[in-house]
Amino acid sequence: MQKVRIPQNSFQYGEISDNTIMRTDSPIYAASAQSLENMIVLPEGAVKKRHGTKFIYKNTQTNSDLHLAPFVFDDNEQYVIGIGEAYILCWRLLTDGTVSLVSTITTDTQSNVLPFDKDYLRQYNTAQYGDVMFICHPLFAPRMLTRTSLTTFELSVFSFDQSYDGKDTFQPYSSFYSTNVTLTSSSYTVGSNRTLTTSSPYWDTTGKHIGIVVRYGNSEIRIDAVNSSTSATGTVIKELSTRLTVTNPIRTRNGSSTIEITHILHGLTAGSAINLADAVAVGGINSSNINGNRTILDVLDENTYTVNASASANTSEDGGGFVKVNSNSATVKWDEQSFSALRGYPASVTFHENRLCFGGTLAEPDTIWMSSLGDFFNYNVGDGDDTDAINLVAATGDVNEIRFMRSNRDLQIFTLSDELYVPTYLNQAITPTNAQIRKQTPFGSEFVLPTSIDGATIFVERGGRAVREYIYSDAEDAYISTAISTVATHLIKSPVDIAVVHSGFNTSESYAALVMADGDMALFSSNRAEKRAAWTSLTSQGSYKAATALGDRLFVYQQDVNNNYVLCEFLDDIGLDNYLYVAYGNGTVSVNSLYSSGTVDVIGYDGTNKVYLGEFTVTGGNITMTAHSSYTHFYVGKKYTSKIITNPVDTVAANGPATGDVRGISTVVLSVKDSESIKVNNRSINNITGFTGNKEVRLLGYSRSPQVTIEQEEPMPLQINGLISELIT
Repeated sequence: MQKVRIPQNSFQYGEISDNTIMRTDSPIYAASAQSLENMIVLPEGAVKKRHGTKFIYKNTQTNSDLHLAPFVFDDNEQYVIGIGEAYILCWRLLTDGTVSLVSTITTDTQSNVLPFDKDYLRQYNTAQYGDVMFICHPLFAPRMLTRTSLTTFELSVFSFDQSYDGKDTFQPYSSFYSTNVTLTSSSYTVGSNRTLTTSSPYWDTTGKHIGIVVRYGNSEIRIDAVNSSTSATGTVIKELSTRLTVTNPIRTRNGSSTIEITHILHGLTAGSAINLADAVAVGGINSSNINGNRTILDVLDENTYTVNASASANTSEDGGGFVKVNSNSATVKWDEQSFSALRGYPASVTFHENRLCFGGTLAEPDTIWMSSLGDFFNYNVGDGDDTDAINLVAATGDVNEIRFMRSNRDLQIFTLSDELYVPTYLNQAITPTNAQIRKQTPFGSEFVLPTSIDGATIFVERGGRAVREYIYSDAEDAYISTAISTVATHLIKSPVDIAVVHSGFNTSESYAALVMADGDMALFSSNRAEKRAAWTSLTSQGSYKAATALGDRLFVYQQDVNNNYVLCEFLDDIGLDNYLYVAYGNGTVSVNSLYSSGTVDVIGYDGTNKVYLGEFTVTGGNITMTAHSSYTHFYVGKKYTSKIITNPVDTVAANGPATGDVRGISTVVLSVKDSESIKVNNRSINNITGFTGNKEVRLLGYSRSPQVTIEQEEPMPLQINGLISELIT
C-alpha cells in the first residue's frame, strides 16, 4: 500500500465533461473539475461561490416572458430594456446603485399596438446610438425606442428621409421580378388613377401590394389597388421623367433627321413612346423640332437609342444641353421598395463605421443595406460616391439567411448556414466601390445574439450543441470559428441568450453568461494571453429566462419557484436568489413585494456580520422576526447549493498508472478563504466561520474513481483556492 499526495493548485479550466475522464495525460485534467455548480473561476485559478441575485421587479403583465437589452447613453444614464409581448419595460440604473422602472410602453406614437410577439422574442435584434434604440425582426417594420427624457421613452416606426419636396423617399429598392418583365404606366404625369401594367404576372392579388411604392426609372408610384396579377392602379408621385446625366446627349448626322440619344440604363425598347423636353438646338435642328413626342426607332445598346426629329441636321455634332426624357412606355428599369409587409423587413441591425446597417429580409435574406455615411435614415445609393448608401448581396453560391451582424474588427455577419464578413481596409472606410462580402466558416448560427469577449465574438452554432468563437487569425489570414465548448459539451443545452459582463463578480475577468433552454445557465471566462478558459454551471430553484449586462453589472430575468417572473441582478456575496434587503420593524419584516406565502431563507445583518438564521414561513407577506430583533436588516430569498466535484484523483505509481485501480482518499487538505458551512464528501467541517487557511478532513472508502465533493447548502461565503488529496493505492 502506497500513499501519494496529489495537489490541485488551480481550477483555471473550469468544469469539464465526464467524457474526458480518461484524459489524465492532459494538463487540463489537473486544473479542472467534473462539476463546478454555482461557482465562478477567479483570474488566479481559485473558485468562489457566485453572487446571489437581488430582486428588482416582478412582471405582472399577462405574457411575462421578456427579451432583455442594454441601453447606455453615458456612464450616468444607463437602462435595462425589456421587450415583451406588445409592451416594453424600461428600468433606469440610478447613481446609488438601485434600479427603478421608469417607463412602460404599450402603444406607439401613433397609438398603435406594439408588434412584439412572445413567440419571436429571442429573434429580436437591437442596436442603440445616442437616445435611440432600433429594434428589428422580419415580421414588422423597424421600430425606434427613443429616450425623450431621463425617465420617459416612446416607440415609433422607423421612417426614411425624403427629398425637400417629398417626392423622393430615400429607402432601399430592389427588383423582385424575373428578367425582362416590363412595367407600363397609362400616363407619365403626376396624379392618381394611373394604370400600371406588367408584361408578366407580378402584382399580389391579396392586397399586400397596396401602399407599396414602385419606381419607374427613378420616379415613385404608390400602389392604390390591384386589379389583377398584371394590372394595378397607382398614384404617380413624381413625373415619370429622367434628366439625362450626360451633358449634350444628342448626336446628329449631317443630312439625317435621325438623332442618337445617350440615356444611361434607359430600359426602353424599340417602338416606345417618349417625350423630349428642354433640349436646345443642335446640328442645325431647332429645339422645337427635337422636343415633343417621339418614338424610339432602334435601341443601340442599354445606354443609347435613336429617334426621328422633325427636321434634318446640316452638320454632325454632339449637343442638346440638359435634356429631360418623359416616358410611360414599357420599361425594364423599374423596382420596388425593399422593406414591406409583402417582402419582409430587416432581421438584423447594427452600427458600423458611422452607418446604420440592416440585414436580411424574407424576400432578400442575404442582402445588407448600409445607410449613407453619418445619415442613418438615408439609403439612397445615388451615384456610388464614397458617402452614398451601400447595398450588398452575399452571392456565395448559397442563400445565406442573415440572422445577426456585429461591428467588430470588421462587419461580422452570422447567417443560418455560414459566417461571413465585410472587410475593413487599412486606413480606408467602407465605400460603395470597395465593399464586398466574404464567406469564412460553414457552421451557421442559432437565434442567440453573438457577443464579444476577450477579442473574439462568441456565437451558438446551428443546432445549439456548441459555442464557437469567431476571430481573425493572422496565420490563416481569415476568420476561424473554433469550438470553445468542446471540453464542457454537457453544459451546452440549446442556449437561448448570451450576455457578457466585464469585470464581473467583483473580479478583473469578463464572463459570458449563456442562458439554456432548460432554465440553467453556463458561465464562460477566457484569457487568451494566459491561454486559459473555463466553464461553470449556474442553477437556481427557479429557471433563468434571459440575461443582459451593462459594464460590470449582470442582470437576469427569472421564473422563480412560485412562477413569478422577476428581474434580478447578480449582486454581492449573498447566497440567496431573488433576495430582498429589508429592515426590521415592530417584530416583523414585510416581503410582500415578492413573497406572500410559502417559505424563505433569511440572513440577519447587524451592520457588521451576516448570519444565516434558517428557513422561515411567510404569512400574509410578512415574516415574524421577534426572536432576532438584534439584527437591523435581513436578506430574504431562496438559497442555492454550491458544489465542487473533482476529477477522479489519479497518479502514476511505480508499476504504472493507477487509473481504474481500486484506491482511496484518506485525507483532504482544503485551502479556503473567508468560508464557512462546508461539507467534504458529505462530512461537515466543524468550527469554521469566516475561516481562511488550510483545513484537513479525513475520509473513508475506496473506489475505482475516487473523487472529492465539496458542498455548501447554506447561503454563506465559499472560496476554494485548491486542495491536496492523500491517495492510497
